Amino acid sequence: QVQLVESGGGLVQAGGSLRLSCAASGRTFSYYNMGWFRQAPGKEREFVAAISRSGGGTYYADSVKGRFTISRDNAENTVYLQMNSLKPEDTAVYYCAADLSGALTLWARREKYNYWGQGTQVTVSS
Repeated sequence: QVQLVESGGGLVQAGGSLRLSCAASGRTFSYYNMGWFRQAPGKEREFVAAISRSGGGTYYADSVKGRFTISRDNAENTVYLQMNSLKPEDTAVYYCAADLSGALTLWARREKYNYWGQGTQVTVSS
């Protein structure tokens, strides 16, 4: 079993920055890939970014490439999402997720991930 707890969401003006954190517990953190997804009201949950177990591989949705950075600290059992140049369309609940397969494929597929956090709200005002 893996428990994931997100934090760091909030209200920010367009152009601003936020850093989300996701603390993991329950299994050896370095065994699994991690991802961030988001869900806006009335929309499906969508892929944002993912990072491999070692942190050597990172993957991004086109909509956030160049603005968001995913990273992880395996010693602290935490994955981060640094969000810069935020836009109103980034407003959503952000979820972190853990993939136990270790496979370096299908990063954007929700089915790839075995465990999910409860989400943290990010609101970007114009």
